[in-house]
Amino acid sequence: MQRTRRTPLSESEPSHLPGDESAATRTEPADLESAGSSSFPSRRLTVLFGVVGLLILGLDQLTKVLALQHLTPGEPVNVIGSLLKFNLIRNPGAAFSLGADFTPVISAIQIIVAVGVVWLSRKLGSIGWAVAFGLLFGGAVGNITDRVFRAPSPFHGHVVDFLQTPHWAIFNVADMAVTSAAILLVIQTLRGIKLDGTKDTGKQPASSEAGEAEK
Repeated sequence: MQRTRRTPLSESEPSHLPGDESAATRTEPADLESAGSSSFPSRRLTVLFGVVGLLILGLDQLTKVLALQHLTPGEPVNVIGSLLKFNLIRNPGAAFSLGADFTPVISAIQIIVAVGVVWLSRKLGSIGWAVAFGLLFGGAVGNITDRVFRAPSPFHGHVVDFLQTPHWAIFNVADMAVTSAAILLVIQTLRGIKLDGTKDTGKQPASSEAGEAEK
């Protein structure tokens, strides 16, 4: 009778013991772009962040220049009936013209936010976070530019607002970008997606799964 030779386990094939909790991971890449081990996907997300930020900044400044050239304060122009108007104002404060006496403080806060966003962008691992950070950066820098370079003086400059909808404060493209960024960040957080692109999967350790299977 010929004996059957037993094939040893390959060293490259991992064997998981029932009590080995490392057999099941609790996090997984949230985006396909962040699934690779190389730094190339991370660089692409950084580029995406920068492109979105620069587009928002450029669009914000362009629309403000056009508003100053073609609109007159106190003379609103109906665009879509009463749903959307062009109404040029110069805002010394924050949203809803609050904090008009603290323009330098508001400017400093926005600069800190912009710097913080750039600092955290090095850890981006999610497309959603990259877009949100780009919107936040472009919107913050758009209004910072007004406060630093516009009249009446540096860091006391008034922000150009010209978009008006019913029952809402007059705003600009930068304000829209910041609001959109906040909404997107809330969505990412509710989905459980972290800044680095991973999220909790809710998987139980292998030992727990094995114990439930035996029951």
